[in-house]
Amino acid sequence: MKFGVFDHLDRGDVGLTAHYENRLKLAEVYDRANFHAYHIAEHHGTPLGMASSPSVFLAALAQRTKKLRFGPLVYTLSLTHPLRIIEEVCMLDQMSGGRLELGIGRGSSPYEMGYFGVNAQNSGKLYIESYDVVMMGLTSKRINFEGEHFKFDNVPVELECIQKPHPPIWYGMSSPAAVPWAAENNVNIVCNGPSAPIKAITDKYREIWHSKFDPEQNTLPFMGLGRHIVVAETSRKAYEIGQRGFACWYNSLQHLWRAHGNPMKSYPIPEDFAAATGGGMVITGTPDEVTDKLAREVEISGANYVLTRFAFGDLTYTESLNSLNLFVEEVMPKFQMDEVMA
Repeated sequence: MKFGVFDHLDRGDVGLTAHYENRLKLAEVYDRANFHAYHIAEHHGTPLGMASSPSVFLAALAQRTKKLRFGPLVYTLSLTHPLRIIEEVCMLDQMSGGRLELGIGRGSSPYEMGYFGVNAQNSGKLYIESYDVVMMGLTSKRINFEGEHFKFDNVPVELECIQKPHPPIWYGMSSPAAVPWAAENNVNIVCNGPSAPIKAITDKYREIWHSKFDPEQNTLPFMGLGRHIVVAETSRKAYEIGQRGFACWYNSLQHLWRAHGNPMKSYPIPEDFAAATGGGMVITGTPDEVTDKLAREVEISGANYVLTRFAFGDLTYTESLNSLNLFVEEVMPKFQMDEVMA
């Protein structure tokens, strides 16, 4: 079992300068504690995401860490020209010594897409073409492509990644229908929501992957499970801290939808905190309680990678750091012991 971190970089109660610095200081702890990777979101015009240009923040993070892998989860391909994505990916991989993890996606908010003049209902073809161009640019020195949205005639690619043929690819997934493409292309996946439905995704992924790849010569990609986590000295303290931060985070999550009079109803994590904790999507408690709850979620979901969230909403840097330290010191070692014993 490996652990990573997912971070919306959603707005809290401090100014942006302090906000960015606090996240970079936490990233230094993730680095020292041997977390596998730090994944960040891309959002626009909403307090849900203060890393609207993921590459800018990640360039700073590359210089503040030594081992920690990192990347966008995801670059919204429908909002950025693919040549720009290719260049930024190559630069980040080079600047970090080959530590980039490349998340790609279409985008989930029609309002954010609309700000860029993109029609969300018609963005599928744009996303697919952009992905094809990006992969071509990361694996060859010339781009020749003709589609509905993009046309490139012998365009040179001067930059390149350290990782060959390209950095690991990540994709957010909510339905088993998208599993075949990911499994057949060795793409890492991330899921949110209740663990039981996720099991159908991870089971199908394993089945398809093992039919195509030899496990003795290939490593099974990550199948990630996202969870908000708050660890504290007492159950009550952890619950109260988590409840406050979660409410702030959820308000940011819904901000644009509510501003347009259309509250999002289909998000896999419920707004009611008691329901979110009761369903295992938010985990709070003492180190022993968090260990037991998290182990149960991993077993039910079939995930082999946990994307933790220690910083969200209006949690202070001190609260997030205390939770993270308790997790590193008293929770992570138990999972590593279980792995050795297995």
